[in-house]
Amino acid sequence: MAAYAIRRFLGLIPVLFGVSLLVFTFVHLIPGDPARVMLGQRATPEALKRLREELNLDKPLFFNLAAYRKTGDPRRLFDSQYPAYLSRILRGDLGRSIFSKVSISEELRARFPATFELTLGAMVVALLVGIPAGILAAIRKNSLFDLLVMTGALVGVSMPIFWLGLLLIYVFAVNLHWLPPSGRLGIGVSFHPLTGLLVLDSLLERRPDVLADALRHLILPSLALGSIPAAVIARMMRSAMLEVLGQDYVRTARAKGLPERVVIWKHALKNAMLPVITIIGLWFGTLLTGAILTETIFNWPGIGKWLYEAIQARDYPIVQGGTLFIAGIYVVVNALVDLSYGLLDPRIQYR
Repeated sequence: MAAYAIRRFLGLIPVLFGVSLLVFTFVHLIPGDPARVMLGQRATPEALKRLREELNLDKPLFFNLAAYRKTGDPRRLFDSQYPAYLSRILRGDLGRSIFSKVSISEELRARFPATFELTLGAMVVALLVGIPAGILAAIRKNSLFDLLVMTGALVGVSMPIFWLGLLLIYVFAVNLHWLPPSGRLGIGVSFHPLTGLLVLDSLLERRPDVLADALRHLILPSLALGSIPAAVIARMMRSAMLEVLGQDYVRTARAKGLPERVVIWKHALKNAMLPVITIIGLWFGTLLTGAILTETIFNWPGIGKWLYEAIQARDYPIVQGGTLFIAGIYVVVNALVDLSYGLLDPRIQYR
């Protein structure tokens, strides 16, 4: 198990290298000149040239053939943008924002807790809705409840998140005034978080008022973001349970006279959870990388909204560093999901 885990995580290195190459290439395909965006349309050619030299934008993207031919030094061949970018990444330096000059690592530390908290809220919604709905739909196959669950799952998968988010805001915030429409805390709430996770920090500091306000702000974006995962998990849970309920050992357990709840919860559910765990892990990694639409609609100060603003501003370092961080999280979560299979199913052995 340990040897497989080491090989699995070492295999992430070429993946992340490929991601860094793709991100760097695609970001530079975005139309627009960062120097022109920073200095404005009235900037002089001298100012633009000076800024491009300062940001290393005057050099070739991958290989500096002109410098190599001029000097004959092989090291000058790599005097270009991507090798310099990769060298900073290997040192743990994701760069700085072009506009704010703030370190990208500091921005990630400040914004990732908001995305993590929203992801947890969305996954709680997805699990509380998807798993019970899928189990009950499988037990009551071809019933009215089964039809309603499958119809609801189809609607949940098909419904655009931005439309659902706006609908939730209109109904529960604008009309009913039950929940706040945006943000993480109310304007009049004074609170200095320790970890950035407001729910956890309010518990640690024994602030029930902050806890209540943070939960109220978390409900609507969690419902919007958790709608699609809940629908997918419900469908997968139903399919897995139907397959397991038809196995011989389930029929044997029923033939022994075991209560139906014991058959379902002790014998069937554990074996049906293996494919569902895969879906849960993949969705957790997906949501953890930042939901741009949800965070933008609800003005949630997470990674997704931050990257959206950086793309609009042509802030290359933020887009590159943030996307590489997102890719790292996603592949690590996938690796952890793979390793969890052996814990859930003793028949699976890693070598």
